[in-house]
Amino acid sequence: MKPLSRPLFAAVAALFALLMLGTRFSHFGDALHLPDASMALFFLGGLYLRKHLAFLGFVVLSVLIDWYSVSYAGVSDFCITVAYSFLPLAYAVLWYAGRLLAPRFDGSLASHALVFAGIVVSATVSYAISNGAFYWLGGRYTEPNMAQYVQRFAQWAPLFVRAAAGYVLAAQLVQALVFRFAPRAGDGKTASA
Repeated sequence: MKPLSRPLFAAVAALFALLMLGTRFSHFGDALHLPDASMALFFLGGLYLRKHLAFLGFVVLSVLIDWYSVSYAGVSDFCITVAYSFLPLAYAVLWYAGRLLAPRFDGSLASHALVFAGIVVSATVSYAISNGAFYWLGGRYTEPNMAQYVQRFAQWAPLFVRAAAGYVLAAQLVQALVFRFAPRAGDGKTASA
């Protein structure tokens, strides 16, 4: 996939920032809230935006949202421990997996399958980093052990991976529809026809 033009880059970055703002407050979703899209947005950011500075911008945005949530919106600070410092690494796994797949993503069915496999694998690894850091370093479990960690990982990882994969699948569908029905430059169609 070719890099985005400057205006399209700005539009996609703004859309991703709005989605992060809109979904990050409620991490599991309920009848009123969508699940947190952060994992998917970091992966999609690597796929579409690619730039290292954009990655840093989204890390800062995620920290600011969490700070506001805990400081002013009444969200529990239970997850804010020393392990929180591992989130940039967990997000980097997603961003750079997307970035690695970007040149191979040409809109074909095979490349869509590759992207979907990429989010499943990278979201699993990312979750293992963030959840592993929280479990082993967060100080919230009095006697951490491997059996309990594996049980908790098996319980929660599918929810996070499924949410991330669902968002990426939705983005792939939108992109496929846009490429299928949007007029292309030089094909004789006009947007105002």
